[in-house]
Amino acid sequence: MSTIDTPFGSPESLPNGKASYAAAEGVALITLTNAPANGYSYEMMRDIDEAVLRARFDDTVSVIVLAGEGEKFFCAGADIAMLGQVTPTFKYAFCLHANETLLRLEHSPKLVIAALGGHCVGGGLEIALAADLRIARKGSGKCGLPEVALGVLPGTGGTQRLARALGASRAIELMATGRTFDYDEAERLGLVNQQIEAEDDATFMQAVADYARSFTPPNKASLSVGLIKRAVTTGVELPLESGLALERELQARLFASEDAREGVAAFVEKRKPQFGGK
Repeated sequence: MSTIDTPFGSPESLPNGKASYAAAEGVALITLTNAPANGYSYEMMRDIDEAVLRARFDDTVSVIVLAGEGEKFFCAGADIAMLGQVTPTFKYAFCLHANETLLRLEHSPKLVIAALGGHCVGGGLEIALAADLRIARKGSGKCGLPEVALGVLPGTGGTQRLARALGASRAIELMATGRTFDYDEAERLGLVNQQIEAEDDATFMQAVADYARSFTPPNKASLSVGLIKRAVTTGVELPLESGLALERELQARLFASEDAREGVAAFVEKRKPQFGGK
């Protein structure tokens, strides 16, 4: 994907030069930019962290899209050469910060879509697992968590998020074998929500942009979408009674919103609602 011309506006390089940020028409695009495989480092995680906070505080942004620069890789995981040069203490702090960054992404009350164009393996899949939806370019690559081949485990949330997504037994099998698989199998497993047939990456990203904007005003009540995400993300970790209490509190917020009034009025008047995100 070009970082010069995107359907998300003009990208701006972030402070550490390992990711870029663009926003237009309700959608923010965070692009991982570390050739040749978009391997992530502490510097990239700092840039992702900065971008997530920027999107979180921007009232005009309803949806966040994550993508990788180029057509071959979304992200091939951590920069292995970097890991071979740093101390165990640094590696621990690096993993901790990566965990905190992805939790910040996961906890933001805005829909997050991972656009998987190219391979998405190791830490790349761990980043994608922190998104709410994963859309892949059909036939563009493989995904999986092969860290066992390095004598380590998926340490940026992979053991936890994959098990929550697929169940413990299937997650253990995939991580213990370390095998990678194409996006057809990923969709069958439920790791990918849908695939898009696209002749090139630019066409794929335009389709992702169109899909992302289907969740923004006036098409959707973005506050409702965001709180549905929060109810599920937080509630799934709670006992049922506590999850229901959370759901009621979030619903009370929505009942008081302008969009709820517009939605009810449009239903009664038999017209299409025009949501404003408030």
